[in-house]
Amino acid sequence: MTDNTPQVAVRLTTSPLEQFRARLAGGELAYQVDEDGRALFYPRVAAPAGYRGELRWATSAGLGTVYATTVISPKGEPAYNVALIDMDEGFRLMSRVESIPAEQVRIGLRVRVRIHPAEGDEGPHPVFDPMEAA
Repeated sequence: MTDNTPQVAVRLTTSPLEQFRARLAGGELAYQVDEDGRALFYPRVAAPAGYRGELRWATSAGLGTVYATTVISPKGEPAYNVALIDMDEGFRLMSRVESIPAEQVRIGLRVRVRIHPAEGDEGPHPVFDPMEAA
């Protein structure tokens, strides 16, 4: 037996990415949670396999721990780091740690988010600063 119930498409007025960027522009690091309260990041329209229900937005307190890091040294330019940050709310994101030399960023370093404002073609994005001197 088939279900002849008409399917209703829900049209988003703004994409999850646009909503995320708008929250960044407002100084907040937003993430999504499922109906069980489990954190999800990168913004998405629907919960992936293993997560339940409709996603809602939450705001991070902005505290996390460096999970992994690497230093990139372009020829003729200052070195910078790329780091995976485990946020206290339970999601992980890729960013960089600033305010200290790239070589001083270590796994386990406690960090606090800072929203880097939009510049040119680059939108606002989260970066991190150490909570204590490295």
